[in-house]
Amino acid sequence: MIGRQVQQAIYLKGLLGERPRVPVRPEGLEEAAKRRMSPEAFAYVAGGAGVEWTMAENREAFRRLRLLPKMLRGAKPPALDVRLFGRTWQAPLFLAPIGVLELAHPLAELAAARAAAKRGLPFMVSNQASYPLERVVEAAKAVNPEAAVFFQLYHSTDPEVVKSFLRRAEAAGCSGVVLTLDTVQLGWRPRDLDLGHLPFLKGQGLAIYLTDPAFLKALDEPLEGPAFRPRPTPALLKNLLALRRAGRRFGLSLSRMQKAVRRFVATYSYPELSWDDVARLREATSLPLILKGVLRPEDAAQGVALGVDGIYVSNHGGRQVDGSLAALHALPQVVQAVGGKVPVLLDSGVRTGADAVKALALGARAVGLGRPYVYALALGGEEGVGAFLDHFLAELELTLALSGVGSLEELGPHFLAKENPRPSWDGEEPKGFAPTPGPPRSP
Repeated sequence: MIGRQVQQAIYLKGLLGERPRVPVRPEGLEEAAKRRMSPEAFAYVAGGAGVEWTMAENREAFRRLRLLPKMLRGAKPPALDVRLFGRTWQAPLFLAPIGVLELAHPLAELAAARAAAKRGLPFMVSNQASYPLERVVEAAKAVNPEAAVFFQLYHSTDPEVVKSFLRRAEAAGCSGVVLTLDTVQLGWRPRDLDLGHLPFLKGQGLAIYLTDPAFLKALDEPLEGPAFRPRPTPALLKNLLALRRAGRRFGLSLSRMQKAVRRFVATYSYPELSWDDVARLREATSLPLILKGVLRPEDAAQGVALGVDGIYVSNHGGRQVDGSLAALHALPQVVQAVGGKVPVLLDSGVRTGADAVKALALGARAVGLGRPYVYALALGGEEGVGAFLDHFLAELELTLALSGVGSLEELGPHFLAKENPRPSWDGEEPKGFAPTPGPPRSP
């Protein structure tokens, strides 16, 4: 039982006067990371869109949903492993894609992927990674040959770059492609705007682009719009030096890096992304295709009809649309619309093992962890992420056991009491999801 093991290890070290290097409380973890990270780095990770109402609603949705433990079940702690997308995961958890992890730690994705792989958990590589995709996959498989690594794709306006990214994901041995639908443009993020900070302009978070043959081949092609010719300032000089340092990692001169940044900015946003593009991507890759950023049940149903392999309920952690529906509130209707044809994943607002239990009870097959693991990465690199995952797994197991859950298959809405309001769209609530518990799935 990982729950008791982790608890006992912490308490025994406490006898020696040692406290966890990575705080267990979510609030303490964030506070410690804030002290460690630069203001710009912390703002990029911790911030959200607008006045951050969506971020708050994500957490409020979990708070307002109550667990209803069953007593005297005589059940042992349930096994946590699940089978998804052709692989066994040791728990229904994964590290969600987060870009520019070098803002937290120099080993960035390499450290996080290794920590996840050692625990049999999948890692999703952001399109905006700090290391090339291939190196991240290699790092994960070096510690666990069966490691599952997914590639998150932001669809570029350059179709050749998209094709190249897909080919690289296949060649690297990725377990699937996660097409992100809700970031066809950057959201309005006041924390970053107040600091005038966009890491990509310094060459950060561009490793996959800077190692891509299709992207590099296009650097000398003309772009629309005037070139940026700023007046020299000390800050500009500092940022150009940072850009040159970033270029040296990939064998690119300062002038090539400047072209790369300009091309990235010009081709990153793709507001025209449509269902036709989803259908085309489905045909373009043999890897499992997962749609991330789904909140509407009709969008989930359309994705399933086009042959995608998974639906990922998310509002990007509140970073894109302020005032958006909480992901947890969207989950039951999406699960119902999918009808068990493909797995449904969820992130946005998950902070504790108890949160994960609630999402799993509403029909998610696995839950994504985001900001907290980045904070742990900032505090302790690979060991920090590992400690965070151990804490999370321990709480997950203990919460299941204390709730009387004998197996993950048994978990369902009858373990919940509803306090959250109805979603804003029309449609029936899933059967069994009611203020009082419904009949159990098994005796």
